[in-house]
Amino acid sequence: MKTVSQINNKGSQPRDSFGSKFGFIAATAGSAVGLGNIWRFPYITGENGGGAFLLIYLAFIVIIGLPVMLSELVIGRSTQRNPFGAFRKLKPGSKWFLIGIMGIAAAFMINAFYSVVAGWTLEYLVNAITNQFSGKNTGEITALFTNFQGSAWRPVFWLLVFVAVSASVVLAGVQKGIEKYTKILMPVLLVLIVILCVRSVTLPNSAEGLKFLFNPDFSKIGPSTILIALGQAFFSLSIGMGTLITYGSYMKRNENLGSSATSVVFADTLIAILAGVAIFPAVFAFGISPASGPDLVFLTLPNIFARMGGGFIFGLLFFFLLVVAALTSTISILEVVVAYFSEELKMSRKAATLLASAGIALLGILCSLSLYKVPEISIGNTNLFGVLEYVSSNILLPLGGLLIVFFVAWLFGKDKLKNELSSNGKYKIGYYAIYRFIIKFLAPLAIALVFLNGLGILTF
Repeated sequence: MKTVSQINNKGSQPRDSFGSKFGFIAATAGSAVGLGNIWRFPYITGENGGGAFLLIYLAFIVIIGLPVMLSELVIGRSTQRNPFGAFRKLKPGSKWFLIGIMGIAAAFMINAFYSVVAGWTLEYLVNAITNQFSGKNTGEITALFTNFQGSAWRPVFWLLVFVAVSASVVLAGVQKGIEKYTKILMPVLLVLIVILCVRSVTLPNSAEGLKFLFNPDFSKIGPSTILIALGQAFFSLSIGMGTLITYGSYMKRNENLGSSATSVVFADTLIAILAGVAIFPAVFAFGISPASGPDLVFLTLPNIFARMGGGFIFGLLFFFLLVVAALTSTISILEVVVAYFSEELKMSRKAATLLASAGIALLGILCSLSLYKVPEISIGNTNLFGVLEYVSSNILLPLGGLLIVFFVAWLFGKDKLKNELSSNGKYKIGYYAIYRFIIKFLAPLAIALVFLNGLGILTF
């Protein structure tokens, strides 16, 4: 017998949902845990003083990230709709549905350029499997990446492979596809990163790396660093791109929203910290600067694996870890677009998945070519990859997040919000008062600062 939550807005077709709380946590944490945790978080931490940055980041995750995530989940579960349909249901006849359109557009753009970088992880996984890093010096390893970037077809090929794999998972549906595979991939990811951590901390001089990561030096912290930490906390949780609203819409009515959101935030933050533990001790063990920037994963770490005892095995594990992290994110972002196509345009899941994937692949190819062989694919002086990254990260995501918390705080309705958070009184919500204060005042202010900083209006 179908429940009301399994029926779509026309009451005729079953609506898929997560089969268990663990399935929701695995899928949503998989969305949050991506290259941003394992690639971006370590090098940003390295560039901004290590332990002090980590403390500020953790504070923002708890104080700002968790309440905003909870707000998106409330919208999704209360409406059982995709981001566009959710706001149209909550405020029919108004322009609030534009927030949903922004989220879907951001998801489409992000998946296009994110899949380009995800494709790089496949190239490096193959390099690790074929032992390409062994015996090579820094210049030769740099040449591997340079030659790969200079190729017209290899980055595009791996991009298409990644899009195809993501599509195959989403095509199977929420329970039989997304939930099934993320319940496997997320434990695998955790096991891999723990193995890498154990190896890293047993290297000579690894204690210096741990000291750098966990011993705060607040003398290196300034206003710009605080904004960077706030931005990283905001973006690392997949806030503002429609993923949380979409996944929230697949939650069962009797699930505890507060504990589920907390579990997702804990998993996401744990993986980010473990990534730092896996990387910084190894970086210090081989006398490399922790502030290596974006090159940390694709240039610095291969150099370390080439010089490390057992480097072949640990390089293989690391790049497989990157592939898994990237895949769990691309799956969730793709589902945002697929849910919109299938529910609002009344397409079958198969047609919606194929259309969304084809569009993402095409835009991704243009992004890839704009980086390599065709710099003419640009707007102004910025290539298409950079344009999509800037528009989505600096405009659509923070603006969407700002409007979402404003909507939940001021327009959703106090009693309705309490009922949704407590599952109609089933769960205690002792956090309600502080949560309301944060989404009414603190979160909008924090997101506005990120937004203005991203636009270059507020600088230090």
